[in-house]
Amino acid sequence: MSPTLQLVIAAVTAGLPTLSVLVSLLINNQRLTDFEWRMDQRFAAVDQRFADTNRRIDDTKETLRAEMFRMEQVLDARLKHLEEASRA
Repeated sequence: MSPTLQLVIAAVTAGLPTLSVLVSLLINNQRLTDFEWRMDQRFAAVDQRFADTNRRIDDTKETLRAEMFRMEQVLDARLKHLEEASRA
């Protein structure tokens, strides 16, 4: 076998596995990037649902506060009416 052929065979034997490893690393990197993007999209959707839930809870709190304040005013008026009736 000629030395040039041996050199070509040695270069291909050493270079082909290295090249295949590099290609597989690039493919895996792209797959991980795609997976990260999909997970970010899903987490954004979950965050949006939590934001909507928090907004609804805050709205409910405001409604309950307003209703409790109204009930307090009604009870105060009734109590005032009873106190005035008992004085008379």
